[in-house]
Amino acid sequence: MSHFAVVAPPFFSHYQALQALAGLLIERGHRVTFFHQADAARWLYDPRINFCTLGADSHPPGSLTQVLQRAARPGGVLGVRRVIADLSRTSAMLCAELPAALECHGVDLLLCDQMEAAGGLVAEASGLPFVSLACALPVNREAGLPLAVMPFAFGTREFDQQLYASSTQVYDWLMRPLREVLHRACRTLQVPLRDGLHDCLSPWAQISQTFPGFDFPRREPPPHWHEVGPLRSSAAAAPLGWPVESRRPLVFASLGTLQGGRLAMFRQIARACREVDAQLLIAHCGGLDQGQARHLIREGATWVTDFAPQQSVLARADALITHGGLNTVMDAIAHTTPMLVMPIAFDQPGVAARVAHHAVGLRVGRRANATLLASRLRALHELPRQPLQRLAAALAAAGGVQRAADLVEAVAACRSVSRREHLA
Repeated sequence: MSHFAVVAPPFFSHYQALQALAGLLIERGHRVTFFHQADAARWLYDPRINFCTLGADSHPPGSLTQVLQRAARPGGVLGVRRVIADLSRTSAMLCAELPAALECHGVDLLLCDQMEAAGGLVAEASGLPFVSLACALPVNREAGLPLAVMPFAFGTREFDQQLYASSTQVYDWLMRPLREVLHRACRTLQVPLRDGLHDCLSPWAQISQTFPGFDFPRREPPPHWHEVGPLRSSAAAAPLGWPVESRRPLVFASLGTLQGGRLAMFRQIARACREVDAQLLIAHCGGLDQGQARHLIREGATWVTDFAPQQSVLARADALITHGGLNTVMDAIAHTTPMLVMPIAFDQPGVAARVAHHAVGLRVGRRANATLLASRLRALHELPRQPLQRLAAALAAAGGVQRAADLVEAVAACRSVSRREHLA
């Protein structure tokens, strides 16, 4: 059996997806170890998964909190640059400390989140196979498509192509700090220079949590490209836990773990649901205190909680209001729940553009007031359900975590065969 290393940014949603894959690989007899700063271990709940602490000096315990706070509210360009600086420092630390750690732990193969370039670079330098996983929208670039972080609709006009190209130039300018880190690391690791995340992807297998038909149409995906849908464990769904009335629609609102403290957005959502006479369940993921939760109930929310069993809620909900996190959107499609997307940062504008493109929901600005949100909720109710049903069927057929585990094992088996042939 193999020992797999997981290298991913220390964000809850990324660790949740990769943890589901790790758990299944462990059930199949493998070992899995996550490698990162000490604080990242907080996201692991499966005691079977090992954790190796890195960055004791540069990323000591307690330092992740400020990083997450900056990521949750990047603000303007200066704030975005601070987030990029955090990403760059983490990549530099991993590039410096991972090689020795992988050798010490006897790792056979790396599972590398696309949003952390260090995994692929170190794997290549160490002569280890690696699999790239897109827990967010894929960073793979293709001429004629906007970057995943851009809010643009899909188009083929010359204007669209110029827009995509100019926005890519702006993005690359903003990401210069990471490019400089990668160049230094490549020289140290003695691998060819890489300019960005999209240059650090696996030649063995690339796995995405999207599924065929959700992303904008790609004409030239890599030959080893696999869209398997969301990586989820097979645990039984938890009960709903709230007495939902059948005569009134149920709206579920969640802005994810990073954005769960946005009280102003939740206030407008609560007022909008009161206006359309809908039951509203808000899950703030620990971002609000009890006083703020009571305030939202006075504004129009029916229930306010930290975490809710998302699968069970979406199976019952008539609509979802979300920031556009890929995990939440995938769950909504799986349960054919129409969604109103209010993107905030990262790849969320790109996810919102794809939701609108496929007519499985609507998008609206994060500063929308209650009146506009109420209008969009009414419009959401009128959307035809066929697009959602079509995408739900495609998602169900994508294979999920089982197919992802099969692909990882196939790469590991190829590596084992290559080693045996070399030794022979």
